[in-house]
Amino acid sequence: MRVRALALRILNQLRHDRRTLALMLFAPIFLITLIYFILGGNTAPISIAVVNAPADYLRNLEKYNVIVQRMDASAGSIALERREVVAVVSLLDGKASVAVDGTNPAKVKLALAAIEGAKISAPAVRPDLRSDVRYVYGAEDLSMFDNMGSTLIGFVIFFFVFLVAGISFLQERTTGTLEKLLSMPIRRWEVVVGYVLGFGVFTVLQSLIFSSFCIYVLKVMMVGSFPLVLLTTLLSAIVALTLGILVSTAASNEFQMIQFIPILIIPQVFFSGLFDLPPVIASFGRIMPLYYVADALTQVMLRGGGLADIAVDLSVLLGCAILFMVFNTFLLKKYRRI
Repeated sequence: MRVRALALRILNQLRHDRRTLALMLFAPIFLITLIYFILGGNTAPISIAVVNAPADYLRNLEKYNVIVQRMDASAGSIALERREVVAVVSLLDGKASVAVDGTNPAKVKLALAAIEGAKISAPAVRPDLRSDVRYVYGAEDLSMFDNMGSTLIGFVIFFFVFLVAGISFLQERTTGTLEKLLSMPIRRWEVVVGYVLGFGVFTVLQSLIFSSFCIYVLKVMMVGSFPLVLLTTLLSAIVALTLGILVSTAASNEFQMIQFIPILIIPQVFFSGLFDLPPVIASFGRIMPLYYVADALTQVMLRGGGLADIAVDLSVLLGCAILFMVFNTFLLKKYRRI
């Protein structure tokens, strides 16, 4: 009877805990669906720009799951710079000259295999002549860590700042410190800004140490400006900080704070560019801060981009931080008793 009573009490407790029920029932389905699209074997087509090639060669390319885009040399270079295509192919006297974006080794491998395979049964192309391949971005010997390193830098900083900031702010609430603070003549926005500035000092230090370690000790590929990497990781930390504080207002204890990780943090990894997802699903990444962190770091570290190239990403991150701070200010109202 006592065992039964205890089991019924736990069931009744879980029945009223909607957050835990959602985590147990729906979060695993969501995550396994994303993994299915990544590992399901349905390879997304790759885009290749063709400057000069006969029609039979283009038809052969399409047989290799390639989206062929006919362009002139100038448009092809712009498309490669904007990551709209993986490679630009130009045929001259039967020999293929290929400019590739080597920042994604998996796609480059597929593109080069398609370019070589399409030579067969194309009379105007000589299969005995090896293609002249030039890496515009990245490198031929780019390792997996070099390819993923920029995204992983942003994710690791984002994850740990979110976790530490959320739990720390939660402790301020559960110990009554926040309520006492709000009983003083202090504005709610001043509380939020104070916490952000306080944690911000440590996020600057964390960003500097972690980025320096990855680039100068682990030797992850870096062709751009280190100050831009530091600026991006710092904005990433600030967004994670404000999001962690925001989420902590909806949690009653540390366990509930941890529950938000598989809901808010892990899905962002799938949309950060590390994995190939169907275009319709990948478009959801545009609403996730980590997508813009990964995009900015990839532009700087692997493609040598400057401030103008990542201005949109930085603007979105700054906007997210401000938006979360505004939400935090409104939510603090329920903790002000007098």
